[in-house]
Amino acid sequence: MTKQMQLKGIVPPLITPLKDRDTLDIQGLEKLIEHMIGGGIHGLFALGTTGEGPSLGYRLRKELIQRVCHQVDRRIPVVVGITDTAFVESVKLSRIAAEAGADGVVLSTPYYFPAGQTELEEYVRKLVPELALPVTLYNMPSLTKVWFEIETLRRLSNLDGIVGVKDSSGDMVYYSNLCKLQTERPDWSFLIGPEEKMIESISMGGRGGVNGGANVYPKLFVEAYEAAVAGDAARCEVLQQKIEAFGEIYSIGKYTSRFIKATKCAASVLGLCDDFMAEPFNRFYPQDREKLEGILKKMEVDYPSVALERL
Repeated sequence: MTKQMQLKGIVPPLITPLKDRDTLDIQGLEKLIEHMIGGGIHGLFALGTTGEGPSLGYRLRKELIQRVCHQVDRRIPVVVGITDTAFVESVKLSRIAAEAGADGVVLSTPYYFPAGQTELEEYVRKLVPELALPVTLYNMPSLTKVWFEIETLRRLSNLDGIVGVKDSSGDMVYYSNLCKLQTERPDWSFLIGPEEKMIESISMGGRGGVNGGANVYPKLFVEAYEAAVAGDAARCEVLQQKIEAFGEIYSIGKYTSRFIKATKCAASVLGLCDDFMAEPFNRFYPQDREKLEGILKKMEVDYPSVALERL
């Protein structure tokens, strides 16, 4: 794609199926991708938070990028997370993504050392021209400790190479102000992370969701997006309730890692892929897996799966 790439619709943050700490579950990865494409997703985001990107070795990241791009085979856009603590590693990952056939990259604020807004702006201005693909900026303050403040994004709006922003802050006042930047950059796409807020975000000018639950039930999120775009309030209300019912899986466990654990566990329960977690985390214990299975069984009325029928 060109520098004018626009992401819209449901662009799931791909979970990374693993067999062990440095081995992909290749069969699971292939099955998962086909499951989501068959569910109507509009794009795919590899090596994001849900994909445990920062916990994976560079060799494995490269293999994942190559395998994802090869299998997708340009049926939908693929974007790749390149956030790193080292400037040069982000550049290297962008080149690997470009060579593999990805359509864009996703960049959050460097973690560990928190940058001030002036430092962050300068960092982005230096990095983006070095990147091989169009860039979607990624606001994830709960994990990186730094926001992309609205005024910083406004100043960066004159930088060629940036094509939009993904926001996972969960702050809808921030998101509303973010979408107002469309008056200056109508070509930018604004996408939201928290899946229970996706329908609401469309009414604010958002163009879609990067929703982890779409790894498991892609049709649910695609239908919700389509209903929101169509302005079908009654349908949105029904689908919002289903999204919130599915979201009960994220209440299992007590650590922040429960969000990724639950998504991986759900994919495993559906028979899509292994649920091995990148260390230092571990998959759900049997009692938590059982709780999750109970939640998914309730979802089966509308989104049946062969795997759950056998439970």
